[in-house]
Amino acid sequence: MALLLLVLGLSFAGAQKFNPLAVVDKNYNMARISGVWYSISMASNNLSRIKEDGDLRIFIRNIEHLKNGSLKFNFRFMVQGECVGVSMVCQKTNKNGEYSISYEGENKVLVSETDYKMYVIFDMQNIRNGTETRVLALYGRISKLSHNFQHRFKRVCRKYRLSSKNIMDLTQEDHCYSK
Repeated sequence: MALLLLVLGLSFAGAQKFNPLAVVDKNYNMARISGVWYSISMASNNLSRIKEDGDLRIFIRNIEHLKNGSLKFNFRFMVQGECVGVSMVCQKTNKNGEYSISYEGENKVLVSETDYKMYVIFDMQNIRNGTETRVLALYGRISKLSHNFQHRFKRVCRKYRLSSKNIMDLTQEDHCYSK
């Protein structure tokens, strides 16, 4: 039994290996995005919006690709000290991997890249009262991803001119993560 657990543990660790050849950054098959996801990290040019009690700080649970092409996000976030479950549907636009929704302003939600099996990075652009906020989110199929995925996320953040100081590790941040 111990040997079986060791083999399963080693295969699980090996499955987390980041494979740059598996990265998809265009022509997304959004049906493959569907399923359970966990919030790993977020980054923003306005940290107050993703810090604890920030209006854009969310903890993803599930993404569902709907028949009409829209995406339904099921997540949790803090409201007056309580962890609350919410579902939102982002409407498909004419561009592959791009969606829109009205929440705290007008928003574009775009897939930046994914490998479908282990991670996805979303780019959310919010315009509220004439001010643009960009939020990047790294989601994993499991609750903890290896450092290789974190390094990849940092690289994507640099592409969008967000420094590592703008990245928050959500796996260590608050109790809403684990609920």
